Amino acid sequence: MRKRAAVGESLIVERIGAVTLLTINRPHRSNALDAATSAAIDSEIDAAETDAAVGAVIITGKGDRAFCSGMDMKEAAAIGIGHGLVPGRGFAGITERRRAKPLIAGVNGAAVAGGFEIALACDIVVAADHALFGLSEVKRGLFAYAGGIQRLARQVPRATALAMILTGEPVAAARLYDLGVISEVVPGGRVRDRALELAQAILANNWEAVRNGKLLHDMAADMPVDQALRFGTAFGNATLASVEGKEGVAAFADRRAAP
Repeated sequence: MRKRAAVGESLIVERIGAVTLLTINRPHRSNALDAATSAAIDSEIDAAETDAAVGAVIITGKGDRAFCSGMDMKEAAAIGIGHGLVPGRGFAGITERRRAKPLIAGVNGAAVAGGFEIALACDIVVAADHALFGLSEVKRGLFAYAGGIQRLARQVPRATALAMILTGEPVAAARLYDLGVISEVVPGGRVRDRALELAQAILANNWEAVRNGKLLHDMAADMPVDQALRFGTAFGNATLASVEGKEGVAAFADRRAAP
C-alpha cells in the first residue's frame, strides 16, 4: 500500500493494490471542500483514469461525522461561491464527469449539499448506518444544480425527490437504501473495508468487461430502450469476438478460472 497527502493534509491518497482510495481529510470543516481540495480530487481521478494499473477508485471522508458537507461556506463567503466546481466536470471534478472506471463512495457520515451530489454521481454507494443525506442548499438561498436535483429526478419518485429538494431536510441511509439510491448500509466502522471489498470483487473480473458493462449502462440510461438494445448488440458482438471473451467462455466450459 502506498499513501501520500495532497494539498497539505486535506486529501489523503492511498494505493491499495489496483484501487485508488481518496479520503477527504477536513473533519474540522465537516469535510467540506475548499477550492484546492476539490481541484486535488479532480486531479487524482484524472490520474486514476489514465493509469492502466488502477482499476477502481473509492472516495470517503475522515472520521465518522461527515462524508462531505459540500462546498466550504467560509471560503465561499470570502472569495465567492462556485470555486469548487471544475469546468466541464462539476463539483470536485466528479458530478459532471464521464468516467471509464468504477467510482465507489464510502459514505462514513453526513453527505449533504455537494457531498450528496458526489455520492449520487458515484457508481456504488456504501453508507454507514448513521449516515444522513440531504440537499441543504435551499436553506442558504441556493439549489442543488450540480447534479443533485437532476439525479434525484431520475432515481426516486417525484414526491420524495421534491420533499428533499424543497425542504432541505436530511434523509436516513436506510430510507435511501429502500429507494435504491444507495447500494448497501453497513455499520459505521465497516464502510472503508466494505468499499474495498466491493472494489476488489469488481477487479477480480475482466477489467475490459467491467469497463464495457459500465459504459453500456451509462449510455443506455440516456437512450430509448430500442436504441440501447441495438447499441448493446453491436457492442456485445465485438466483445464476443475478442480474445478475452472467447477465453472466458472456454474457461467456463473447462471448469477453470478465467485469466
